[in-house]
Amino acid sequence: MRVLIVQSDRLLASAWSRQLEDVGAAVRVVDDQDSATRVMHDEQVDVIVLDLMLASGSALAVADFASYRQPDCRVVFVTDSPVFADGSIFRHCANACAYLPTSTEPSDLAAMVEHYGARCAV
Repeated sequence: MRVLIVQSDRLLASAWSRQLEDVGAAVRVVDDQDSATRVMHDEQVDVIVLDLMLASGSALAVADFASYRQPDCRVVFVTDSPVFADGSIFRHCANACAYLPTSTEPSDLAAMVEHYGARCAV
């Protein structure tokens, strides 16, 4: 399973990455929209763990690019913001499969990613 983490907080991204690597995922970590789209242009990705409130760029643009470039890729959105708390993210992003608080335990996040990634991984 190939996972792309798009998260501006390096410590949080590192914790998620370690947990995902422990369950066998190949993980790439980037912190902005441009880096994420470059990775998706060059590499196959099964699941994206995507901070809805990126410090640089738009998370929705990342999800939209993934939908176009890698239509089987699933997106797990994470955020501390109440934006889309009503579930409307699933109407805006066809590839959204989960919407979690940033405070979700890394092991729980990894289980969710593993669940969706198993459906996509070759």
